[in-house]
Amino acid sequence: MADYDLCVIGGGPSGYAAAMRAVDLGKRVVLVERDRIGGTGIYNGALASKTLWELSHRVSSANEALLGRDKEPFRLSWKEINKTLNEALFERKYLHACHMQMMEARPGAEGKLFKHVRGHATFMDAHTVKVERDGTVAQISAAHFVIATGSRPRMLPGIAVDERRILSSDGIFSMEKLPESIVIIGAGVVGCEFATIFSNFGQTRVHLIDRAVRILPFEDEDVAGLVADNLQRKGVVIHHQASLERIAAEPDAVRYLLRYDHGGAEEVAVEKALLSVGRVPNVDRLGLDRAGVDRDAKGQVVLDGTRTSCPHIHVVGDAMGSNMLVNIGEQEGRHAVERIFSVHGHPLSHANVSTIMFLDPEVAGVGLNEQQCRDQGIPHRTARIDYSCIARAIAMRRTKGFFKLIVTDDADMKVLGMRAVGEHASSAVQAVALMISQGMGIGGLATLMHPHPSITEGLQECARMLMGTSIFKPEVLNDRMRCTAWRPQAGTRAA
Repeated sequence: MADYDLCVIGGGPSGYAAAMRAVDLGKRVVLVERDRIGGTGIYNGALASKTLWELSHRVSSANEALLGRDKEPFRLSWKEINKTLNEALFERKYLHACHMQMMEARPGAEGKLFKHVRGHATFMDAHTVKVERDGTVAQISAAHFVIATGSRPRMLPGIAVDERRILSSDGIFSMEKLPESIVIIGAGVVGCEFATIFSNFGQTRVHLIDRAVRILPFEDEDVAGLVADNLQRKGVVIHHQASLERIAAEPDAVRYLLRYDHGGAEEVAVEKALLSVGRVPNVDRLGLDRAGVDRDAKGQVVLDGTRTSCPHIHVVGDAMGSNMLVNIGEQEGRHAVERIFSVHGHPLSHANVSTIMFLDPEVAGVGLNEQQCRDQGIPHRTARIDYSCIARAIAMRRTKGFFKLIVTDDADMKVLGMRAVGEHASSAVQAVALMISQGMGIGGLATLMHPHPSITEGLQECARMLMGTSIFKPEVLNDRMRCTAWRPQAGTRAA
């Protein structure tokens, strides 16, 4: 008989969620973590970066309020920033630690359902792992396994990351002071978030290398454009359509050479560099071959949903190699356990994931954007309203932003997606996600009693615009409100 019904390898968000879902089902679970419970979700990922963003956002807001008042800008030292960061990390870590201790200390049979083991796990065979820590080795057998070993920053050939001058997205948190200048290699979500954080603190000259025509190329042009404009307004230098030919850490600086698509080259010296070009799954030190788990030519585990070629072994979270977000990882962990123990037979779905990008301004979205609708040939209508038309945004003095609602181009006008850019942008995203999942039209949204003043009233006005019942008329305020329709071959037209 196996020691446990389930062994979860990795105690980040997806692994922890998987372990707790198995406890719900009355299964004997061991959670093996080689380092720190919470993983990237706490220490060098979502919680850490969003704590920095929240603090930097407050500093930026305070300094905007001081403009024109003949006062010195408000500044925080890295020591003060790091103190707040560490307090947040400790609070979350302490919650996990207390929870696990109390789980293991429960009386009777319930106390035997969960065990936490520290160490590095590797497969010895399909049902056994050895766990090594500080020179000791233990063996654990289980009927089923969930691999949730997370990810690490992706490296690039020719860039020597020393975590002193040239930093990874993990190493950036170990800085000793705010740099006077930094170059960020990679203009995706994480790169743009760190560009926002450093520019908000107001003490760092930020350079952002963008290989494409514009930052955030997966988003609609109006979303990316507003984010880029605000970054540049805060002094961020965006090197568009630039190739990094050379970068090197020297004793006094980091020097890099750029070559532009339109011709010309430029050499720049900065204090620090951040390499932010994605992450790769941690599956290469698990002994998967000994368990009989198939991998592809790139080393990625071959998966059917979360299941590997060995039906009793599943992979979840960042270790899957895609969709590396905490909320998705937690759902994947829960889903894998439910499939393993036959709670249901539903396939894993990543449809209609709600996302937030902590930029300046905040960006939230769910479902399809206009760019994706066009790429897929989906006829659609779009309503967009500027934040300057929303009472709450005016009250907050935060009128840079907009709501955009995308629906089917027919009488039902079912919701396809939403994008919001601005303060409190994420307020309405989950309600729209529910509407998409239920295949709902916009009629209910238009008549719902929204609180006033609230940012979500902008979403309601988008629905009314599409129905021709808006309070403000887009044909009059067409610089702030717009309704359009798109069909293949016909292109964009006024709706």
